[in-house]
Amino acid sequence: MRSVPTIDLSDYRADDFEADHREILASACKDMGFFLLKGHGLDELISEVFAESKSFFSEAKEYKYRVRRDEDNPLGYFDRELTKRKRDQKEVFDFKAGGHQSKKAGRTTRWPENREVFRDCLTRFFESFTLLSEEVIEMIFVSMGMEKKDAKNLVVTSFGSKHSSAARLNYYPAIDPVPETERETIVPLGDMALHHHTDPGAITLLLQDDHGGLQAHSTSDGWMDVPPKEGTIVVNIGDVMQVWTNDQCKSGIHRVMPIESELGRYSTPFFYQPRYDAVIEPWSGGQEPAKYRSFLWQEFIRGRVADNFADYGVDDIQVDKYRVA
Repeated sequence: MRSVPTIDLSDYRADDFEADHREILASACKDMGFFLLKGHGLDELISEVFAESKSFFSEAKEYKYRVRRDEDNPLGYFDRELTKRKRDQKEVFDFKAGGHQSKKAGRTTRWPENREVFRDCLTRFFESFTLLSEEVIEMIFVSMGMEKKDAKNLVVTSFGSKHSSAARLNYYPAIDPVPETERETIVPLGDMALHHHTDPGAITLLLQDDHGGLQAHSTSDGWMDVPPKEGTIVVNIGDVMQVWTNDQCKSGIHRVMPIESELGRYSTPFFYQPRYDAVIEPWSGGQEPAKYRSFLWQEFIRGRVADNFADYGVDDIQVDKYRVA
């Protein structure tokens, strides 16, 4: 059975990314859309993020509800998110940092009060993982046969300083996170901690603790574990990358199994996403005809997040909507 490979970023940084490295990475991106990344040099920051995440989620509901997100501002705390029209068994804190927050209609991060260290830590995380994402996505494009200079140019033009990336803290408790008195009017809890889906952006960099539970879908082997491995970051391919590479990369289908540990599970994804006005279409270096028509990232992401709060009776928008017949 295929396993999730580990890629050493330090090899790429040292221009020692040989043909066999590119082949392993390309194969993982095509089969499951997942790989583990080591050699990133951010272990100390990652430890800080987990400590702050655990501290925040340990607070009483009343405290967390003060920064509760809503349909007008999707940044903040939430405990009843839907995926594929099913309610997940998790709590989240969604945030952006620095100049990447939209001040339009008050869509700025609702930082909890009296947590200056928390805010500073997550701001440094956001900035560091932006830079890391630039390197990782460039490395993926190179493994797919793109020239390094062309990969750098695509990152600059499609992301740049105006990228729309987002991040979140996840906590998966062993019980329903919504108080029993508040469950009557919401969608019942589903059968997964996080239901199967793909991420809409380009790539996701995920920190996961040592409790496990994350699974990815392999084209050749079906559902398989993405095991925790010390010192690594989980990377999964998103819908945008699948379109850009004209299906050379597979948008990673993934889920989180029900949590059995009383301690719960913690994870932190960084969603690397293009600038809102970026045009998404297969890059011209491919040998096959384009399998997707072009579309605006802003149009796609709006359709993907619309049903996080309520079940509208249909699944959210997928990139197949733009597939050429």
